[in-house]
Amino acid sequence: MKTLILNNGQSIPLIGCGTNTYGKENRSYQGAINNDTTEIESALAAGYTLFDTAISYRNETVLAKGIARAHADRKSLFLTSKIPGDPAYVGTDELVHQSVANSLTALNTDYLDLYLIHRPWNDLADVLRVWKALEREVVSGRLKSIGVSNFNNDQLAYLLDHATIQPAVNQIESHPGKWNNDQITFCQARGVAVEAWSPLKGLSDEAKAVLQTIGDAHSKTWAQVLLRYQVDRNVIVIPKSHDAQRQKENLDLFDFELRDDERQHINTLG
Repeated sequence: MKTLILNNGQSIPLIGCGTNTYGKENRSYQGAINNDTTEIESALAAGYTLFDTAISYRNETVLAKGIARAHADRKSLFLTSKIPGDPAYVGTDELVHQSVANSLTALNTDYLDLYLIHRPWNDLADVLRVWKALEREVVSGRLKSIGVSNFNNDQLAYLLDHATIQPAVNQIESHPGKWNNDQITFCQARGVAVEAWSPLKGLSDEAKAVLQTIGDAHSKTWAQVLLRYQVDRNVIVIPKSHDAQRQKENLDLFDFELRDDERQHINTLG
């Protein structure tokens, strides 16, 4: 697995596994938790080490059960969770620390590799207060890296200007139709790694056909082409699949290379 070095020296896999519908009835984001760990176990068997969950996904415990059932070595994994901006989780510093503790308990671990503020809110001074509480969790060793998700350039710049520990990651939407190229450039220029959520989303039939034509030239699927395009520009991707074969395919990106003209064509897709 190829990795990226974060601004604190920590190494993160360039490809991870999204989990927001895992362990839920009907594979639905809002579905009741059914503790099905099939997809987690197949992802581990395929070779995934980066797993992305969140308090709001309600399935941190499911991920822990899948890891336990697969007898995976915790030290080989890169586990990410996220804290919501709701007052119930961040209304006081004590609640922030309790939310971190609850994530650690749910994930059956004594540390997390990455913890993100899931979404910003209007009061950036209050966001900074929460960030400062998370910085203390880094000092304590319970969090190895901290970052943000869905922050725009101005919101991220505010944190960069006021934080003691710089955000390591900004997890944002990036896919054909919404590449967010300016935001990616902004983050990377400031040493903040970009992670793309739902990187296989938002494709028109026409865009998918273009990607598959490129894939045919390399004996790859359209999804593999799209993911390779992102990792080539050092964007971490966390595709999600409930299919074991597609999970394997989404990892199998490094035995072909896209030509410059193919990358340019992909960038025009909307």
